[in-house]
Amino acid sequence: MAIGWLTVLKAVPWAEVVGNAPRIAEGAKSLWSAICRKRAGPAAGAGGIQPVATEAPASLATLQAQLAATQAAVAELHNQMRESVELIKALAEQNTQLVERIEANRKRTVWLAVTTVVIGVVAVMALTSGG
Repeated sequence: MAIGWLTVLKAVPWAEVVGNAPRIAEGAKSLWSAICRKRAGPAAGAGGIQPVATEAPASLATLQAQLAATQAAVAELHNQMRESVELIKALAEQNTQLVERIEANRKRTVWLAVTTVVIGVVAVMALTSGG
């Protein structure tokens, strides 16, 4: 099981992931800003639109009910989109933090490997010169 994870981790192009993390975060921030600037839409009945008189008042009432339902649906979709963008922004920030931590761990691993090699060389030299 651990070998599968190691294979997956080795296959990830970490240089590209680290390089693209800031762009992903910026993209999420700009998407969030664009969504926040937009309005949910004009209120029903606003804008000076005059209803058209028809011969069938029931037809007009049906159309107005459908328009109100459509406006409510659009407002709900806008709220869902805003929530989705918030989630994307949070995930992008978490991705950036994860990439930073992975990079820090990579540097620590290299430092520990170099330290281990130096200690190993010193130990071998001590054993060969003392014996």
